[in-house]
Amino acid sequence: MIKKLFSYLIPLKIHHTKSSLSKSIEVTWTNGELVLDSENTNYSYGSLQRILRLGLKNIGYEKIIPMKHILVLGVAGGSVIKTLVDEIKYKGKITGVEIDPEIIKIANTYFKLYEIENLEIIIDDAFEFVLKTKTKYDLIIIDIFQDTTMPNFLFETFFTNRVCSLLKSHGFILFNTMLLNDSQNLRNKKYVSEFFKSDFQIRTIPRVEIHNELIVIEKIT
Repeated sequence: MIKKLFSYLIPLKIHHTKSSLSKSIEVTWTNGELVLDSENTNYSYGSLQRILRLGLKNIGYEKIIPMKHILVLGVAGGSVIKTLVDEIKYKGKITGVEIDPEIIKIANTYFKLYEIENLEIIIDDAFEFVLKTKTKYDLIIIDIFQDTTMPNFLFETFFTNRVCSLLKSHGFILFNTMLLNDSQNLRNKKYVSEFFKSDFQIRTIPRVEIHNELIVIEKIT
């Protein structure tokens, strides 16, 4: 409690570790809440939770609540999962895919992710998981970063087509992207302008928390 109170004055780091995949990982009390950060950006809670909460609101909580199965690609500390369960009161199944087992250990220790009964965590590469799974989902959340870098495969047509094929009728994809320079701005514009599927609609929520842009893909049939 004392650390929580002092965190309104100055951030207090309570855990620091490294993994072969994520390099520097920190858990910090900031403004009265625990957040998970990489070396240069917020990984879970804090600004990231606000970003993905906005995306979920854009889709509509009333549409999310009756969904049967949600896929989260990139779990980190699990802030979007906590938003789904604690704020939206989502009761359906959640499958979370995270490549870094060290991050899941931290998520369980500091953010009590293991307490969520309707959550299944799978340690796997998101690309490999998407290729293997035969399950259809109502909502797919893509939130994959290596510090401030996004893997190139996320923007490739093959991956996009595969993820879209996993959506149920009238399902959604919520894709969190980071824009730090002109080339990344052009990358996103190219992704949106070249996305063409007759049974899907795509829209963006630009400049969320300054450097993020959310892409929402909706299956309309």
